[in-house]
Amino acid sequence: MLTIAIANQKGGVGKTTTAINMATAMAATGWRTLLIDLDPQGNASTGMGVGSESRDQSSYDLLVDEIPLADAMIETSIPGLDIVPATQDLSGAEVELVTVEERTARLRKALANHTVHDVCFIDCPPSLGLLTLNALCAADTLLVPLQCEFFALEGLSQLLQTVEQVQQRFNPSLDIIGVALTMYDRRNRLTDQVSDDVRECLGSLVFETVIPRNVRLSEAPSHGLPALVYDHSCTGSRAYIALARELIGRFPPERKAA
Repeated sequence: MLTIAIANQKGGVGKTTTAINMATAMAATGWRTLLIDLDPQGNASTGMGVGSESRDQSSYDLLVDEIPLADAMIETSIPGLDIVPATQDLSGAEVELVTVEERTARLRKALANHTVHDVCFIDCPPSLGLLTLNALCAADTLLVPLQCEFFALEGLSQLLQTVEQVQQRFNPSLDIIGVALTMYDRRNRLTDQVSDDVRECLGSLVFETVIPRNVRLSEAPSHGLPALVYDHSCTGSRAYIALARELIGRFPPERKAA
């Protein structure tokens, strides 16, 4: 199973929207897909239509109580897509795991030898705390959503430093599969400037596909649906389909063959 963490310590950059719609797009193309909600806000769970009453077991139980992954998973309304939901209990996991041995390896241990799914997306919280560290230690690669604004560039440099530290101390094989530019507004000159700066700095690491600002992307979670289901023809949905196609193109050959 290829595990992809979707992380950026800056909030409001489209991490959860990207996680939901990329997971949906992958499932739609036949990949058996798992989505792990590792954000205490539980927005990915809500956006997939998983109500709080359905979250008997969650990512909190997976990390803290070490329940089997199969017990924490819930089927979604999307064929081929399962989710490990999050509850507010997860906000206490950072404190509860502080004194635990190998506290950064809890998620990696939970995902070890899991063969039911082909690909796993992890929706990380907007911080570089213990939850995100667990995701980076468990992941094969990292997908970074980056909002097209000035402060996002500062956050990216901090994230790159964190990735380097994780590579040195915990997960030498971790790499970055790509940076996705989100909330792109062609009417805003700053958007183009930030996009040009990021591409000049990171080159081919930046996906060609950009995710536009789109009302339908914002509306979809309130209906408990991915945008790809809520309105598959809107510009945001079409962009995520293109991004998923580009992402698959960057997978290692053995993963694509599988």
